[in-house]
Amino acid sequence: MDRLDNTVRPYAWGSTTAIPDLLGTEPTGEPQAEMWMGAHPGAPSRTGRGTLSEVVGTDPEKELGAASVARFGPRLPFLLKLLAAGAPLSLQVHPDLAQARAGYEGEERRGVPLDAPHRNYKDANHKPELICALAEFDGLCGFRAPAEAADLFDGLGIASLKPYVDLLRAQPEDAALREVLTAILTADPEEMSRTVGEAAAACDRLGGAYAPYADIAHHYPADPGVLAAMLLNHVRLQPGEALYLGAGIPHAYLNGLGVEIMANSDNVLRCGLTPKHVDVPELLRIVRFEAGDPGILRPEASPDGEEVYDTPTDEFRLSRYVLPEDTGVHDLTLPTPQILLCTAGTVRAGGHELAPGHSVFVPAHEKAEVSGTGTLFRATVRV
Repeated sequence: MDRLDNTVRPYAWGSTTAIPDLLGTEPTGEPQAEMWMGAHPGAPSRTGRGTLSEVVGTDPEKELGAASVARFGPRLPFLLKLLAAGAPLSLQVHPDLAQARAGYEGEERRGVPLDAPHRNYKDANHKPELICALAEFDGLCGFRAPAEAADLFDGLGIASLKPYVDLLRAQPEDAALREVLTAILTADPEEMSRTVGEAAAACDRLGGAYAPYADIAHHYPADPGVLAAMLLNHVRLQPGEALYLGAGIPHAYLNGLGVEIMANSDNVLRCGLTPKHVDVPELLRIVRFEAGDPGILRPEASPDGEEVYDTPTDEFRLSRYVLPEDTGVHDLTLPTPQILLCTAGTVRAGGHELAPGHSVFVPAHEKAEVSGTGTLFRATVRV
């Protein structure tokens, strides 16, 4: 197996302390948002044999296994991350596989450059994802019931929000959510700026259920995404709890440290809380206007101690082992590729000693024996 040397991405929303605290290093004062583990071309992990993308490309069947290559092609199908949010990420949705393929092919035909700021589809893949909290973690996930959103808006006591309240209470669920989100994202910018300012002041004054939106407005004053965020469920994960984000589900991470895994894609359609391009017509085509419980996931334990976060996605499978003292050696050998990430304690994997934040890549079929005392996350595929 290969020890991974991973890149930390300095996105502006990143925490300055969470990843350094986990790694036991001194903060630099700059944001450290995501540590990437995988073979994504944007920042592939480095090994003693070259980058992980080079290692996989040299002999895909040996590194990934025949079943993974037959199902997903000659590439590692997932990207594993440590994600540390110190400020809200953009409010966003991801396309399903058919939408991603059609969108990518359409932009290719139209000659839209891959690096164009208005490009929606960077590749032809979908991007389901899972976030598992390592510490208390706040996020937004899926639409709340229209009646609940109406009560939240109404409680602010702002006259310009009354049309939204009326729509949310009068229309069927799909139409209510669609019409209000459309109205928010297409409103006159000056009028929306004033409304968001009033809403931010009211949220700050009221606190309680409004506190998350006051904090969002602090980071994104005048952004219509502040009001769009109030249409969504606010979720607070405890350590070990997770959220699965499927296609068309609007979401945003607000604050906290977690392990994230996703299909290897960059396809994002933004709804707000960002200075980047928001393609409203395409966004409205992709969003699923369905209210529902965000569905907090808790791991399902197996007899061998593996705790699995079950999702409907085949490109990744995330699980963890919480290893108490003196449990002996665990054989984690699989016919599929694995990345093993330590998040607590000290875990020995093959000939490598892993401290928090350290990780290894295990090729398919390679012997993977682990021992020690700590927490180990395992990322692989389902074939």
